[in-house]
Amino acid sequence: MDARRTTVRDMRRANRSVLLTRIWLDGPLSRHELGQSTALSLASVSNLVGEMIAEGLVEEAGSVESDGGRPRVLLRVAPGYGYLVGADVGETRVQVELFDLSMTALAKAEYPIAAAEPDPVRVAAHLLHGLAAVTEQAGVDPGAVLGFGVAVSGTVEHTADAVVHAQTLGWDGVPLGAMLRAGTDVPVHVDNGAKTLGQAEMWFGAGRGVRHAVVALVGSGVGACVVAGGVGYRGAHSSAGEWGHTTIVYEGRRCRCGNLGCLEAYVGAEGVLDRFRQANRGRPAAGGDEESAFGELLRATGRTAVKVVDETVGYLGAGVANLVNLFNPERVVLGGWAGLALGERHLPAIREATARHALRQPYAQTSIELCRLGPDAVAMGAATLPMTRLLRDGGVPREPAVRPAPARRPGRR
Repeated sequence: MDARRTTVRDMRRANRSVLLTRIWLDGPLSRHELGQSTALSLASVSNLVGEMIAEGLVEEAGSVESDGGRPRVLLRVAPGYGYLVGADVGETRVQVELFDLSMTALAKAEYPIAAAEPDPVRVAAHLLHGLAAVTEQAGVDPGAVLGFGVAVSGTVEHTADAVVHAQTLGWDGVPLGAMLRAGTDVPVHVDNGAKTLGQAEMWFGAGRGVRHAVVALVGSGVGACVVAGGVGYRGAHSSAGEWGHTTIVYEGRRCRCGNLGCLEAYVGAEGVLDRFRQANRGRPAAGGDEESAFGELLRATGRTAVKVVDETVGYLGAGVANLVNLFNPERVVLGGWAGLALGERHLPAIREATARHALRQPYAQTSIELCRLGPDAVAMGAATLPMTRLLRDGGVPREPAVRPAPARRPGRR
């Protein structure tokens, strides 16, 4: 009897998950559309949707005319059922944002990082301060926050402690998840920043509608999220996608990771600015910080600046060609703050450079597009980490696996 109850409960949870995911990603949708797209009976759809409406998780959102019948009521996930917080731990700053369940940004906090190898304790403090700051700005009860997603550089072990290995930051086995959980009751989720960018772009941005894609992140560092058959590819231990540390020049420039000739040393913002400084007889690009200096370099018309930018476009095109040849994606999406800045000015040249280095047939089958969600896409993607958990569980709360405190019901607005 117990086994049967478990099976029925699990099936009900799975069916709720299917419906909730469709409503959140593709809604507003009618019950009729949900039945057609999920293969669930109309009775099951009505029953489960009724449950979620009673819980405040789903709400009615207007109606549409039907063929010869009554108007069909549309359904959406209630934006104020709970809130999501996402953070982007970049090389130059920590950015924290709060969203409602429609992914509308409600508050934002930023903290600069000055050191080349940031102290994990200080970063964790910035993250916890940011979590408190954005909930206060938005007037949100912390108990209504469904989760805190954090995007970082490097490889993340998906264990209770969320251990981070970020060679370029000098982080070797940093238990970031445990450090954050010690300071908050909000559930914490940690993942690689390129992967959170990829999830955001596949769900809401330039990757939507394709099943085979590579979402490339170019900032100070460089990474990629590989999506095959609609599923992100992580590899044996979640380190797949370290595109920035593939070799583009044998025995070339030294990368921040310590190796020679990595793509990141040629197209990452830090590497590009260093190449310009060396070519410019030791004089750096104007600008008070890395982002402004990179922007000034792209706008500069001097011979040295133009040459460095043209070379960067060529290196980036060659790197994208490697992605095209290796993975045969339908689409390559170029994002990250430096990737967007470069792509907004030089996307046709990047495509041309890719074509010169890629095999003709796979290149002809691929489109190269810019990230549509802007420079905050990594933080948005991080915020989808707790939402993924809610969708997978069909909106049914579970007791936390790590902290023994009783679970709090999400707040409703």
